[in-house]
This record gives sequence, structure tokens and C-alpha cells, in this order.
Amino acid sequence: MTHNLFNTQKEVALSASRKAKFYSLPALEASGVGKISRLPVSLRIVLESVLRNCDGKKVTEAHVRRLANWQPNAARMDEIPFVVSRILLQDFTGVPLLVDLAAMRGVAEKMGRNPKLIEPLVPVDLVVDHSVQVDYYGNDQALNLNMEMEFRRNNERYEFIKWGMQAFDTFKVVPPGVGIVHQVNLEYLARGVHQKDGVVYPDTLVGTDSHTTMINGIGVIGWGVGGIEAEAGMLGQPVYLLTPDVVGVNLTGRLRDGVTATDLVLTVTEMLRKAHVVGKFVEFFGEGTASLTVPDRATIANMAPEYGATMGFFPVDDATIEYFRGTGRSDEEVTALQSYFQAQEMYGTPRKGDIDYTRELELDLRTVSPSLAGPRRPQDRIEIDNIKSRFTELFTKPVMESGYGKSAADLNLRHPVRSCNDKEIGREAHIVGAGQKNIPLQLGSARNVTEMVSNRPILDTDEAPVCISNGPFDLGHGDVVIAAITSCTNTSNPSVLLAAGLLAKKAVEKGLTVKRHIKTSLAPGSRVVTEYLRATGLLAYLEKLGFNLVGYGCTTCIGNSGPLSEPIEEAMATNDLVCAAVLSGNRNFEARIHSSIRANFLASPPLVVAYAIAGTMLRDLTTEPLGFAEDGTAVLLADVWPREDEIHALMKFATNGETFRRLYSNLTKDHPLWNDVSSVSGQVYTWPKSTYIAEPPFFEDFSMQPRQIGEVRNARVLGIFGDSVTTDHISPAGAIKDTSPAGKYLLASGVSKPDFNSYGARRGNHDVMMRGTFANVRIKNLMIPGSEGGITLHYPDGQQMSIYDAAMKYVADGVPTLVFGGEEYGAGSSRDWAAKGAQLLGVKAVIARSFERIHRSNLVGMGVLPLQFKGDDSAQSLGIKGDEQFDLLDLHDIRPQQDVTLVIRDGNGSSRKIDLLCRIDTAIEVDYYLHGGILPYVLRELMTG
Repeated sequence: MTHNLFNTQKEVALSASRKAKFYSLPALEASGVGKISRLPVSLRIVLESVLRNCDGKKVTEAHVRRLANWQPNAARMDEIPFVVSRILLQDFTGVPLLVDLAAMRGVAEKMGRNPKLIEPLVPVDLVVDHSVQVDYYGNDQALNLNMEMEFRRNNERYEFIKWGMQAFDTFKVVPPGVGIVHQVNLEYLARGVHQKDGVVYPDTLVGTDSHTTMINGIGVIGWGVGGIEAEAGMLGQPVYLLTPDVVGVNLTGRLRDGVTATDLVLTVTEMLRKAHVVGKFVEFFGEGTASLTVPDRATIANMAPEYGATMGFFPVDDATIEYFRGTGRSDEEVTALQSYFQAQEMYGTPRKGDIDYTRELELDLRTVSPSLAGPRRPQDRIEIDNIKSRFTELFTKPVMESGYGKSAADLNLRHPVRSCNDKEIGREAHIVGAGQKNIPLQLGSARNVTEMVSNRPILDTDEAPVCISNGPFDLGHGDVVIAAITSCTNTSNPSVLLAAGLLAKKAVEKGLTVKRHIKTSLAPGSRVVTEYLRATGLLAYLEKLGFNLVGYGCTTCIGNSGPLSEPIEEAMATNDLVCAAVLSGNRNFEARIHSSIRANFLASPPLVVAYAIAGTMLRDLTTEPLGFAEDGTAVLLADVWPREDEIHALMKFATNGETFRRLYSNLTKDHPLWNDVSSVSGQVYTWPKSTYIAEPPFFEDFSMQPRQIGEVRNARVLGIFGDSVTTDHISPAGAIKDTSPAGKYLLASGVSKPDFNSYGARRGNHDVMMRGTFANVRIKNLMIPGSEGGITLHYPDGQQMSIYDAAMKYVADGVPTLVFGGEEYGAGSSRDWAAKGAQLLGVKAVIARSFERIHRSNLVGMGVLPLQFKGDDSAQSLGIKGDEQFDLLDLHDIRPQQDVTLVIRDGNGSSRKIDLLCRIDTAIEVDYYLHGGILPYVLRELMTG
């Protein structure tokens, strides 16, 4: 259906011979509705969607008028129904979303309805990028070996994905081994503008990864949502959001020589986190913004979740057009993009004074210095000359003050790492080549492999690399054990990849090496990266330092760093070592990178290489040697750091449109691993027995009438948590320990420990995931002071047990439970299982000082009540210990952001009341909550529509 509200439907020439209709924002302003030209550009693009999709029902004329008259500092009470052009999924969140859709089709069939009622109404792309793990590294067959292992582990998941491809008409898949979701989106999936029914409109999306914001670097509106919200969006629901504040960031000047885009983004992250931009749109403008390349912009946009913003937006300008041409988009597409944004008067980077923002901040690019961030949070930036002193300071600082609580006397102690025993060295994998005999591959230091006989080896082993077999060494605090050029933030940016290659070249030429026990890896965001690294001759130098290609996927940044050598693990555990990982990713939360590594630093790719060579964080690389040449000469970081002109001379290799067109033209060509995956067919999934994919319980006893909401009485506490508890803590994505509830379940189900895979890979099975909820080895339940891990006290008996076991006892006894949290509860990746798991554990409400945007929304989407302390109240200030009982009152007539009464009954019989703020923020969220969540709400709507 098209309309001509406010006489805004106009015509635009997309090329010399092609015209289309569009909904004109200048015409909307001319009609007197509002001063559109003063609105932030990001809001104008949202406004275009509201105007174009106005149907008088879900999207009304009142919505158009309210957004068109946005005021920079008004109270934010109005919700916007935002209809997106497409949905983007990655496999860790996409598979459980597909599981839910399959379950909804099953419900429809059981109730005598057409299963095809459940069908995505907008295009959906799923990019399989989260499954590959760094099991093998440091040799030229690591990519093939890791992909073989990936497909063996994930075959059941991939069969299910292929079922989805044939069952749903608008569901497309980018198979494993092509690239990371954000870079594939940037280079290939994003088309600038869309055309449908003769109307042209801008590309907009939501994605099930928080770093969907990377696409903001090319002027596309998009952000991360939980899989639950994305599912609703797929099925025709608008994405609802409160009218946002928009913070303008005026960038001035230019980056100095030797300063990378990574240094800039860590500075921006620190600055904006301090400016409290959580839940706001951030829009960059000014001459400094115009000077940045699109890859630099995309690097900044990617980190929006780390500075807390909904988006980090850059308008479309000449640099955007240049990027589209350089990445192989057709001339017709490029011309249409430019013509459309010019017609909407949204083309070009605004200058200071052009736009009315809620608030303006300023950053002079000339003040940015080389930096890292860590050891636990991305916003904790440290300039490179302070790394050694900061690590030393944290080493002796008390644990309660975010330190490691160690003695200064231990800082420089070295501890021997035992050599592998004969049994460990004897573990072998085999590479089977056509017509060739088996060649044994010693597991562990895959760098020992010097000859491979097949371009497509077949991995025949149940073991992952476990042991380094060639000689003893020692470890100490601050030693680097993982150095990873990993995909998310940086490998869309050729300037820092070329810098890493040039640094590696200079280092190799000076005779520098990387110690054999450091797990080095190169995991680019797309195949384009390796093309230009090969073309420039730099890949060979990275490989000489052990940075061989290990996979095209998230790898280390998502927790898929793979196992370390068993003797290294033993040495770290026995001596309680604070060892380090250095990675070019965007997340370094506790236990995310590797459960045994306690200090994790984000850095640019060239600094990752530099710290791999140095081998320690206890060296000031600005004054102390990076290493020593073969003749004993000291080599400084300045001796190998690439010059700007050297990087610039090679940039032409990274902007070859023909390379992009060739690599993206046929994603399954020469991909036998994917093409050989079989699957079932049919419109309704039959749920074969699997520990990866299982029919979820969310629709058990489903009826067309929603549940009755009542007060929560006699609730117990499942856990009390402090500040900055992330979704990595709540629903971990790393390895599954055999002693954990999830590990015990898998063993009981006949799965051997080497086949556990990761939590992320098993998100399609609720039995695994609910056991993994709150199971992170570093989570601290304040009910048990000084403890770590997913344990709690069950009341009234006071028995200590796993959170899962306690939850199941409460569920069996009909006792509702609550969770208490501090500031920024749920920060981190947009993991729907952090909310799904809480719901399945029987949690009725989460009460926190503040919530991360996506997790708050996900809780509502699963029918779990998010409640916020008021004023200075907290679980600690109120003296809540965990042995109390609680009532939640005033829940009969829920309204957005109403007050809710919490009754606290202490063990001595006394009681007290406090007011809480209900963080159900919008009217549609009230409906979701009353229906038990988004999915039951949408399912009822579809089956009555």
C-alpha cells in the first residue's frame, strides 16, 4: 500500500534513464509539519520510515508529527514504531531464533492453522561466523583444519540452518568461511537504498549482534537487538523505541602520523562512556569526521555498544560513495544512493551549527595517542607508555578495587612449565589426502607441521590441540599467552591490517621472533583481507611470526580462542598467574577470551603483533626494547613501526572493486564442506534427537488467551550481583566445563568432553543453555562473599549449590525468584539467552541500579520484569543478604515506567517497603509482558490476523 500523506510522495531520478517515487522529507517540512532540516540526520532516516510505513494502525499520522517535531531536550515519553528494511543475524543468535520460528510453526499446525502463517515479512540474512574456533594455529593448514573441526562439531546445527533455507522464502544464508557478519554486511549485504513497488527508500536494519552498529559507518541506520526483538521484526512488528536523545560529536583536526583508527576508537569509547551516552543516538559531524575514511568510521561505529550508545552514526557523503565504488557495487547502485540522499537533502557531513543536537561534544583528532584498553573493560583506555605501570598497579591493588590482590614480590617470579609427557605427545590427528598416506600431526604446537598433502584435509580426531612438544620454558605474571588479530572491530580496516603486515615485515627482517608458546592467530573479517595481504606480500611476514590464517569468523573476540597447551594451563592454575591476551577485538570482559586468562587488552593489529614479539605486558614499548636481533642489537618499537606513506602506498590493493565482486559473486562455489551438509525438508520441523537443536518449552500449553498477571508473593533471591555484570557473566559463550551443570547434562546425554563445543554453538538447546545461565566461572554472587562461579545459597535451608540446581528446587516447590544487580546490568553482547535462561530458571523480576538497553528489552520480551532502584537505593545499601523473602505489589494494572512496591521481609520477622521504577518503557512493551513475551504476542496476532 502506498499513500501520499502531507503530499510527500515525489519523484527522484536515480540515473539518466530511471526514476522512482520516494517520500520526501523536504516536502514534509514544506507542508509545515516540522523543521526537518534541523533534525539530526539519523532521526531523519527514522522519520522517513515512519512516514513511508504510516498505515493508520501501528504507524499513525501522530507518530509522524511527533518525530518531525522532535525537540533536543524534551522529556522522552513517546515511542517510535520503526519498520526496518531487513534483518541481520549471526549464527549464535540466529539458530535459536530459527528454533523459535520452527516451534511457532509447530504450534500453528497443532492448532489447525497454516504453518506458512509464520514467515519472515522482510528479507533476513544469516551469516555463519561465530562457530569457528582456533584449535589449530601457526601453520599454513590451520584454516582448513579449523574448518574441518567446525563442520564436524556443528553439523547438526548446519543441517537445521539448511532446513530453514528451504522452509522460509525470505531467509538467506552466508555460509561459514566467508567472513564475519559485520564486515560482510558492510562490504556486500548493504546496498545503500532499496526499491519496492516503485518506491525507493534507505537501507535500515536491526541485527542480533550488538555490533550491528558497524553499518552506521556508511550512513545506514541499524543497531543490535535481542533475537527476541529481531524475531518480532521479521514477523511484521515494528521495532519500538523511545524517542532518543541525539548527542553530536564534533571531530576536528586530523590523526597524527603513527596513530591508528584503533587508538581513535578507544579514545572515543573512553570519552563517550564518561559522557553517559547509554541508550542515546550518537552522530558524528564536523571537518574531522569528513576527513575519516569509511573503514575508520566503521571502526568507531562498531564500538557503539562499548560506549553505550544505540548507534554511532556517520552521514552519507563523498567518502561513502567512494567506498561503495571501491567495494564493487554497481555504478547503478552507487548513482541511486547518491541521488536519493541528495534529493532528501541528507547528503554530506554536517558542519557545526547545522543541526540541533541534545548535546554537543568535541574531540580534536590531533590529541589521540597510541593506546590499549583493559584489562577487563573496553572503556578503560591506557596510553601505551603507561601499560607497564598500570599492570603493576593493578597487580597489587585489592580485588574489591578491581585489582588482582597480589604481592609485589611475586611480580617478576618465573615458573617452569613442564614438557609434554609421552602420552600427550602421542596424541595424533591425521590429515588424509586423496591417494596419499596418513601424515601424523602432533596436536598442540601446530607450527611443527611443515608439509600438508591436501588442499582439503579431513580431520580424523576427537581431540583439540593440547600440547607443545618441543622443549620446556617458563611463565610469569604479565606474560602474553594469546595474541590475536581477530575480526570484529579492526579487520574491516585495511590501514591497520597493512600496518600490522608492515610491522611484521620489518620485525622479521631484523630477526625478531615470537615465542612458540604464544597462541597467535589471524582471523580476518572477510576473504578480501587475505587477498590484499597476499597481493602486497605482507601475509608471508605475518605467517613467519605465527600469525597464520585460522578462520573467517569472530574466534578469539567471542571466546572461541580454543584450548591452550595443557602444561600452560597447569602452570597458570598452580601458580595463580595473571597472564595476558592481546587482541584487536572489541570485548575483553572477564573470562570471555579464555577462562584461565585474567588480563585481556584490546589493541590495534600492529600492536597485537608488537606485544606478541615482546611477550609481556611488563615492558614499556616506548622506551624498552621490543626484542633483540640475532646479533644482540636491541630493537625498539619505533624501529619497526610503519610510516604513513608506506601504508598509503599499499591502500590501492584493498580497494579493488573487481576483487569484491569476484569473492562475493558465488558464496558456495568451491565450498564442499557446506555443499555436503544434508538436511530434511518440509514446512514444519520434525525435531530429530539432538543435543544442539531441541524444541523449546516457550509454547507449552499455548492458548489464544494470554496469562493473568498477579502479584509476586514470597519470592526468594537466586543471586545478588554487583556493577557491570555482563551478558558474558549471565549467559557465557565460552567453553563448557565437564563439572558444570551443562557439562554434566551433556555427559549424561552421551556426549564426550571433546565434543562439548561451546555454549554459543549450543544455543539451540534450552537444556544446555538454562544450565549455563549465571554459570560463568568469574561471576560473583554477593550472597557468598569472596566466591566466584555460578553458585548460590538455597533457602530456607541455607544449602550451597549451583544456581541452576537451586532454581530447579524453587521451581519444583512453586517458589518465585528474583535477581538483584548493580549498575549497567546486562552490558555486553545482545544475548537473548541471558533473558531466556532467566525465565526458564523461574526468575520473575530482575531488580538493578540500571540496565543495558538490549538486555532490558530482552527481559520484557521474555516476560521477566525489569525493575530499577530509585535514588541511591541498592541491594547493598538496603542490606539485602539473600535470606529474605519478598513481595512485589501493584502489578495488576501495569503502565510504562510506573512505580512498583517491593516488600522486604527479613528473617527476624520485620518488614519494610521501598518503591521501584518499572522499566517496561513503552505501551507495546506492556502488551508484550501481559502476553508472556513478544513471541506469544506475535503468534497470537498472526493466528488471529
